[in-house]
This record gives sequence, C-alpha cells and structure tokens, in this order.
Amino acid sequence: MRRYVIFGSIILLFFSQSAWAQGIPTITLGVNESTSPQQVSTALQVLFLFTVLSLAPAILLMTTAFTRTVIVLSFVRQSMGTQQMPPNQVIIGLALFLTFFIMSPVFNEINTTALQPYFNEQIDQNQALQLAVQPMRNFMFNQTNEKDLGLLMDISGNISPDNPDDVPTTALIPAFMLSELKRAFQMGFMVYVPFLIIDMVVASVLLAMGMMMLPPPIISLPFKLLLFVLVDGWSLVVGSIVQSFF
Repeated sequence: MRRYVIFGSIILLFFSQSAWAQGIPTITLGVNESTSPQQVSTALQVLFLFTVLSLAPAILLMTTAFTRTVIVLSFVRQSMGTQQMPPNQVIIGLALFLTFFIMSPVFNEINTTALQPYFNEQIDQNQALQLAVQPMRNFMFNQTNEKDLGLLMDISGNISPDNPDDVPTTALIPAFMLSELKRAFQMGFMVYVPFLIIDMVVASVLLAMGMMMLPPPIISLPFKLLLFVLVDGWSLVVGSIVQSFF
C-alpha cells in the first residue's frame, strides 16, 4: 500500500504549494465573473490536476517496468495457446504488482529525497520535482540501449551529450520504450521456443499416423500445460522478468 501512496504522491508534486494551503477547492458548474486573482489560480490548479491524473496511466506505462512485464506475460499465454486463460485482468494485475515490486527502490528513493522534504516544507515545488525526476531518469538510463538513445538523439537533431544530464527527458522516454519493446520481444521469443518444439513434434506424429484432419493444437495443448507445470513455469517467467531489471 505504501508504494501506491508514493506513486500517487509523485503525481501530486505537479501542484503548487499554495493549493494545499488553501485547502481542497470545491467544483461548481457554471461561468461566473471572478472577484480576485486567487479564484482564477485555483481553477487553473484544478484543471491542471485533472490533466495530470489523465496522464497518469501513460506515465506508468512509459517510465516504469510495466511495458516489458505485461508483454512477456502475454507472450507466455499466447505461446501455450490457452486463448484467454489467464484472463486479461489477471495478466494486467500481475504485471502491475510486479511493476511496483521492481520499482520499489526507485519509489523509496523519491519518497526520501523529494516527497518527505517537500511535505515538511524544506524544499519548494520545483526542487521537489527535479529531485523526483532524477531517480526515474537513472532507472531509464540503466535500461536503455545506447543505440536506441543515439537514434532518438540523432532524430531530434541534438549534439552528442557529454553526460547523462545533457540528455533531454523527451528523448530518453521514447528511447527507453524502444529498448523495453526489444527486450520484451527477445524474451518472448525464448518463451515460444519450447512450445514450438512441442507443436512440431505433435504435428509430425499426427502426420505420420495419417490423422491429418485432427488439429495439432488440441493434442499439443495438454503436453504444453504439463511441461509448463513440471518446470514451474510461472516462477521461472516471473523470476526472469524481475532479474532482467537488476
């Protein structure tokens, strides 16, 4: 539960400190003439709040371990040929909790260096935002291939950076996403290989027996499930996903 609070607090850093001092504003429908600049500021803060909350799923997808995790888990389901088992809700839920588990060191660092000093009024909003972004940038740098980052830097027309601080976040995030997609598909290929071998063996046996009208997936599915259970497949897959980030 603490990790959810930390992640939500990261998003709330986008608000100005005056909004908290004024309390939570009420929302009314209608267009009225403002009597003070503070009313306009509060309305803009509420609008900015809704904008940030609408971008929260994109922030979660593009800057954390969620993309690689959910793609690999989806490959596992497709390679076994179990159609919708496990359901999408289970796949997404497992990927989400694994994401919070993998990202917990980063979230804890953000909580220690940015959130707590900000809540204790030791630093202002801009300083807290800069301190909160830095651990996320370090995580993305560790998972981004230099080739993918160089591609985005060349496309953007920026000169070769001397250090990671010179790389803009707008180029780092798509480079990180590109690297995540590559690693996810590489891991998905490794997941597919043993199940593909089973499908080929079953198809060859059925062809040799003259049972060409019997679909091979019907026969191979129990063998693939048996293999996956005997090798404790879920533990192997989850362990491989987690270890790939460290």
